[in-house]
Amino acid sequence: MEMEIPSTCGAQHYHWPDADSWQPAMTPVAVQQYNSLLPRPLRPRMSPNSSLAAQLTPRQRTLIILALSLGGFAIGTSEFASMGLMLEISRGLSITETQVGHLISAYAIGVVVGAPVLAFVGASFPRRRLLLALMGFYAVGNLASALAPNYATMLIARFVAGLPHGAYFGVAMLVAAAISPAGQRGQAMSRVLLGLSIAILIGNPLTTWLGQQLSWRTAFALVTLLAIATVAMIARFLLPDPEEVRTSPMRELRAFNTTQVWLALAIGAVGFAGMFCVFTYLAPTLVQVTGVAESWMPLAVGVFGIGAIIGNIAGGWLVDRFHFKAAALVLAWSIVMLLLYPLAAQSVWTIGPMIITVGTMGALAAVLQTRLMDVAGEAQTLAAASNHAAFNTANALGPWLGGMAISAGFSPATTGYVGAATAFGGLLLWCVAVMLEKNRARTVARSH
Repeated sequence: MEMEIPSTCGAQHYHWPDADSWQPAMTPVAVQQYNSLLPRPLRPRMSPNSSLAAQLTPRQRTLIILALSLGGFAIGTSEFASMGLMLEISRGLSITETQVGHLISAYAIGVVVGAPVLAFVGASFPRRRLLLALMGFYAVGNLASALAPNYATMLIARFVAGLPHGAYFGVAMLVAAAISPAGQRGQAMSRVLLGLSIAILIGNPLTTWLGQQLSWRTAFALVTLLAIATVAMIARFLLPDPEEVRTSPMRELRAFNTTQVWLALAIGAVGFAGMFCVFTYLAPTLVQVTGVAESWMPLAVGVFGIGAIIGNIAGGWLVDRFHFKAAALVLAWSIVMLLLYPLAAQSVWTIGPMIITVGTMGALAAVLQTRLMDVAGEAQTLAAASNHAAFNTANALGPWLGGMAISAGFSPATTGYVGAATAFGGLLLWCVAVMLEKNRARTVARSH
């Protein structure tokens, strides 16, 4: 019997076997072998004829998701550590604040380079092995950052640390979906990304405070320990999947190379740059414009984290209701708030709420991730990893543009105007994507 099943990538035909000829996709022997590898307290009580998702108990799934989220927490803490400790790193390495911005950009460029390359190279590798390698690599990069003796070595270390970032998130979300029942896959993937939001709320204020009290190197040493803990948890709780389907790197590459995929990535790379532009230079804005002490930075980073969590939740709500139109709503919100940022920076009473609104701009991440799932077809792994590459292109572009404005003699608060311009650029790209999609729909309609 043949059935037509709709999907986000278009209708697909599946051959549905008759009851008499049906055989389980996973043999009882394979399941029994998988179960025998699990620690005894975690072994499932399900029949060996069930799918892998059904074989796992809620506790097992929770532990795996927790391990994947811990990796997200480590990555988020490292990614934003340099922003909260800009002044300390500047003094510790005897470099300018603009050069610290270049360190942030080096990490972002590492993500941009590493996400598609490692996702492509690792497409045929088992996901468990790939996750272990990526997080082990991340630990090495952050240890090098903690030990870097000068600006040049720190620049290289931050680039290396950024390489596994996007590929880790891409593979982690695919694993989260694979171990979850069909109706809970979206929730599982959002929990993996929640580690990133919690890092902004808790991890970054903590590393900022530790960096101010001890040394900025403490922040990257802590991330190294978190990465090692992630490796240990993944190795223990995420065992090899006998049902895992390997993908072809060339097949993913062909499906990836479409106009709508590239436009979605461009919207993230340009439209998201405004948030990074403002957040990167938040410390000099608070000290030089608002007039508060450096000791307020951990609190400011925590306030930004509150906004990020609100944005994460709001992004999911918006995309469920407005689909791709949600990207335009988030970008329009970003333009208005970033234009108001220089004015809000003048007072301690207004800068706090404004930092929260800047954090909410992270809602764009969930919107564009969903868009890529809709348009990427068979290139799900490459698209998932490249989404983080796009956002880290924004993380490179934003600090670079903001640094140019500050180096030209403008106030750090003018990063708000720079960010508004990039958000407007993202909105224009959204208009192009919608226009092309409507034109294609009209062409298809006429051909039928």
